Amino acid sequence: MCKMGQLALYKEPFILIIMIKVKKEFGLKDVPKVAQELLPYVKEARIVTFTGPLGAGKTTLIRSLAKELGIKDRITSPTFAYFVTYHMPDSKCVYHFDLYRLKSINEFYESGFDEHFYLPQCKVLIEWPEIVLSILPRETLDIKLDYVEDNPKKRIIIIDSK
Repeated sequence: MCKMGQLALYKEPFILIIMIKVKKEFGLKDVPKVAQELLPYVKEARIVTFTGPLGAGKTTLIRSLAKELGIKDRITSPTFAYFVTYHMPDSKCVYHFDLYRLKSINEFYESGFDEHFYLPQCKVLIEWPEIVLSILPRETLDIKLDYVEDNPKKRIIIIDSK
């Protein structure tokens, strides 16, 4: 078991279990530190989902995580392209999906996007994953972001596994 901050990571053969102990609040200036704390869990997970309302910081957090993964490319939201491919220094790739504009799981399949979920040498980061949750593997890491009710400049993050 490895402990970092408020999270506990348990590794079993072929299974990654993430347990949440508490919710964490943070501000925009804290995003790089939050990304550093999340890095061990993101490295272990092959698929990571990011949920939360518009403007909660999903792309901002992914941008910081990509930097921590060694990606040098400019990270942008793939809202209109649906996904962007980035390359890590170890020659592995990262697929960054934004599924906000997809209307159904059928549209996802018809676009052939599901093929990217099964490439073992690639990591998949998904913003707005709601339409594909039913097809994601159990070991998917879920990162939820939301506004802190009494302070709209702060965010709350909840890390969980599917």
